Amino acid sequence: METKLTLKLSKQVIGRAKKYAKFHKISISKMVESYLESVTKSKNYSTEISPLVESLSGVIQLPEDYDLRKDYSDFLTEKYK
Repeated sequence: METKLTLKLSKQVIGRAKKYAKFHKISISKMVESYLESVTKSKNYSTEISPLVESLSGVIQLPEDYDLRKDYSDFLTEKYK
């Protein structure tokens, strides 16, 4: 069963939402419904960690001055030479 809902939004937000909806060929009502569905559905946060993953946790010790971003940047530079 569908029910009507009235919302108060700024004109700028409504304008951007209309453009987005038109571009993606979806109604604003469906956009709002999808958003509300995604933020309100129940989530199962109790993920069990396997013994193998637990045994590997903390195996690698990195120096305190290790720069992950620089290392990753160097990796990408080398990869796309």
